Amino acid sequence: MSEHPTRHGMAVSRRALLKGSGALVIGFSLAGPVARGAAALAERPRAVARTALQATSAAPPADQVDSWLTIAADNSVTIRSGKVELGTGIRTALAQIAADELYVPVGQVAVVAVDAGISPDEGTTSGSKTLQQGGPSVRNACAEARQALLELAAARFGTTPDQLVTENGAVRLAADPASGITYGDLIGERRFERTVSGAAPTRDPSSYDAVGQSVPRVDLPAKVFGGAAYVQDLRLPGMLHGRVVRPPTVGATLVAVDEASVRDVPGLVRVVRNGNFLGVVAEREEQAIQAARQLRATWEAGDPLPEQDALFDFLRTVPAEDRVLVAQGDADAALAGAARKLAATYTLPYQLHGSIGPSCAVADVQPGRITVYSSTQGVYPLQAALAQLIGVAPADVHVVFREGAGCYGHNGADDVAADALLLSQAVGRPVRVQWMRADEHLWEPKGPPIVADVRGGLDAAGNVVAWDYEVWTPNHSARPGGQAANLLAGQLVDPPPPPPQNRFIGGDRNAPTNYTFPNNRVTIHWLHTSLLRPSALRGLGSAGNVFANESFLDELAAAAGQDPVAFRLRYLDDPRARAVVEAAAARAGWERRPSPAPGAAADGTRGRGIAFLQYENQYAYAATVAEVEVDRASGEIRVPRVIVAHDCGLIVNPDGLRNQIEGNVVQSLSRALLEQVTFDRGQATSRDWAHYPILRFSEIPAVEIVLLDRPDQPAWGAGEVATAPTAAAVANAVFDATGVRLRQVPFTPEVVQAALRAGTA
Repeated sequence: MSEHPTRHGMAVSRRALLKGSGALVIGFSLAGPVARGAAALAERPRAVARTALQATSAAPPADQVDSWLTIAADNSVTIRSGKVELGTGIRTALAQIAADELYVPVGQVAVVAVDAGISPDEGTTSGSKTLQQGGPSVRNACAEARQALLELAAARFGTTPDQLVTENGAVRLAADPASGITYGDLIGERRFERTVSGAAPTRDPSSYDAVGQSVPRVDLPAKVFGGAAYVQDLRLPGMLHGRVVRPPTVGATLVAVDEASVRDVPGLVRVVRNGNFLGVVAEREEQAIQAARQLRATWEAGDPLPEQDALFDFLRTVPAEDRVLVAQGDADAALAGAARKLAATYTLPYQLHGSIGPSCAVADVQPGRITVYSSTQGVYPLQAALAQLIGVAPADVHVVFREGAGCYGHNGADDVAADALLLSQAVGRPVRVQWMRADEHLWEPKGPPIVADVRGGLDAAGNVVAWDYEVWTPNHSARPGGQAANLLAGQLVDPPPPPPQNRFIGGDRNAPTNYTFPNNRVTIHWLHTSLLRPSALRGLGSAGNVFANESFLDELAAAAGQDPVAFRLRYLDDPRARAVVEAAAARAGWERRPSPAPGAAADGTRGRGIAFLQYENQYAYAATVAEVEVDRASGEIRVPRVIVAHDCGLIVNPDGLRNQIEGNVVQSLSRALLEQVTFDRGQATSRDWAHYPILRFSEIPAVEIVLLDRPDQPAWGAGEVATAPTAAAVANAVFDATGVRLRQVPFTPEVVQAALRAGTA
């Protein structure tokens, strides 16, 4: 993809900033063993010191074994992955991978939190790529370490490595079961001083002990039993509390601040102004909240937003860069000659990440030491962005990952870290900033809107002869990427940081289908601007694109008088794609017939629908069947049952994978039925749960999962895959039940009632 520069924010004023600082910090991380039984829920604390008291937080070389793991004298193994734990269980899964490759019990392996200067730089933890990318990194490093241990033991035994075997954290002579020396005795606490060559033999998947087992997750005990599990729980000595005072409208300019308005607030330490960035710092959190609410400021409003009802028409008017993603055959000629032509438009609005726990960070700016504790998805990309924000070298900002209470994509975690950094810099003490609910809802980056036009043609026999897909959407990612201007605070400070160079990403995800059509064209119109600040929401463009593609394929099946499952299988060549569709239909007890159901147009209320995708058209597969009940009088949709068949290659932790799929289904069903960011002419108005409702416990369906394990295939991620098919499966089920199409997400009662009145959406 080409680079597309975009200017964020406006020219505002920035204070003289700390330069030339160096970090000299000892970091401690709590990690615990993983075990197969319930007794493994208790974690074992382990202190992990920064090697040689590093003076900077530069990433260690990723090609060195010592960057990835340490074996202690007690035979315990510490793994330092560059991928962070986002509540998906990756610490457990990576421990399983390491345990098998090192031939040690999984309970002896601890995967520690990502820490700048200690952990390798693996970029951002996103896109269902952790096991896909981070898993092989850990596996190869551990395989190299095992090879080194064999060589050390061979020298000790006076033999060659091929005469040795590894088992249970020890090396022994293959011919002498009584011989053996533990890894800790061979190398405990010392460095391997060895490059990860990629040539060290890895273990045969058929011999795995830990991988493939439902090992209990190590991150859960502290969460379940009220321990210090999240960055929100962090407290530092002498720590203050901060809050940021937000502009009343998007693009507003700060004109004046009346500091006298907060002089009576007890515990107030300072009012901090930097251009349009305005915040307060106090001794206690409730004092900071009071000061932020009480502080009087004068703002000049920004340019008005268009009316919300005009959003999708507006998107078509925004300057865009057009790219043809698929050009096979002659779609125009095939459409012109088709016996039957269909066309439809599908829309998906701005949506929130809706993290239940508001974003939080703690920063401590001291002479010679800058430390930021953040639940960022990318420690090193955030490190570079924060450094640019305050004018220091990236290695001088020590970013330490601490898990946050929810993520689902690029929420406010990076932005609140920048808030805390600026406030700590102003007062010279540690500052904790936790966003309020309105901060999170109004100011987090939003999942971008999508509008898609689809045209298709059938021949006289009901075969698809033409497919033409067009989508309009802005960039789906504005992660820090080492650029301060991608941070909310970076768009407010003065002088402003350099404009970001953000490439278009995400909106084209799953815009092409995996179906084989003779004449197929897919075009994306990348919008240069967005009304509300956009960035990555779980699945990025796949959610909107799969909704449009799978809904329209269902429309073609209905027009051809074909069963929706059989119709899909006709155009799927990939055996793994066919397998998930067939598995989902079988588990659902699919009744083979065309949609809609007999009698649907009159008074039908129950239906079933299916949708399929291969994530990013080349990774994991999922097929979802939804069963719905439609209340024609109220327009409410109830979804009592969802079935997902899922193939992500080698399954590392079956229970963890099921957790992921269930979470995908619940969140994506909420997005399909309820979620939509509302806005007026000045700002988003979805400021709380009353104005942005999400699925309640009473509305959660029974989720049935069919796992297709492929031990001989690479492990692909599952954090986003099952998000994408849900909306289309529900919409197709509503058509089966009622004979009307829903083409506008979310499927609120008002949308359903309007569709029923019109006979279509």
